[in-house]
Amino acid sequence: MTRTAETAVPPSLSYELYPPAKPSAEDALLRAIDELGATQPDYVSVTYSGTPSRRRASIELIEHLVGATRLRPLAHLTCVGETRASLRQLVRQFVGLGVRGVLAMRGDLPAGPEVSRGELPFARYLVELIREVEESHSATLAGGRIAVGVAAYPNPHPESPSFQHDVEVLVSKERSGADFAISQVYFDPADYVRLVTAARGAGVTIPIIPGVIPMSSVRRLERLAVMTGVRPDARLLHRLETASSDAERRRIGVAAAADLARAAFDAGAPGLHLYTFNDAPASVEVVEALDLPAIRTLSTAVSA
Repeated sequence: MTRTAETAVPPSLSYELYPPAKPSAEDALLRAIDELGATQPDYVSVTYSGTPSRRRASIELIEHLVGATRLRPLAHLTCVGETRASLRQLVRQFVGLGVRGVLAMRGDLPAGPEVSRGELPFARYLVELIREVEESHSATLAGGRIAVGVAAYPNPHPESPSFQHDVEVLVSKERSGADFAISQVYFDPADYVRLVTAARGAGVTIPIIPGVIPMSSVRRLERLAVMTGVRPDARLLHRLETASSDAERRRIGVAAAADLARAAFDAGAPGLHLYTFNDAPASVEVVEALDLPAIRTLSTAVSA
């Protein structure tokens, strides 16, 4: 009996989840987890930032994903405001919980000169620290590795002097031990292509996964622009502003996200990461529009 399979690798699929900001949001998050889980993603990332209570909520969400679902969590970890000792402890805690993937980021700088920025100034040092902890936990990891992801920027980071500087930072992250990168949001398909082309030219070899958001809210789009420094797409903003209903805005946002994903796949993207804002239906609609469940199933033929 022989078995053959298509050689094409199906694209990865992942989502970003936020821990609930208040108890009233917990039920909605659990529903979102169920809906997203039905699409069989490769992993779901869990944000980790903000107040100590939000950070505790992140740990609790990871515990739920590991203990009550089949979803694989990718734990966000930021080094802003942290000591080396506290970061080592957090990585050890993740490993103890069963986490095998970490998204290493610097995080937003705190306001005010009196607030500590922490002992690690950049994400590449956090990647190195994760690898140090990994080496000391080889028995727990059964000789395996922690998958370490980092951020990549199709448009310049708000604090960056240039796009090329961000590419050079991505090179340094890979050299420090990063396994893959997830892009910040963008609205022009050419931005992702430019990022990948420039990164490959600079020597980056790790997968660069496009990060896309189904944007169906004008207020959220404007807030996102302030947070990321990414200028909103004027046409998308106009269409959302002139839409006659929330349902129409949703269709517009889903269609725009699907178009970005298709263009990225056409350019050779290895997968898709959806920033959900815990709005599972919109993200699932993007996956369905792309027919990703079918794309991600490797067909096999069995013959005697």
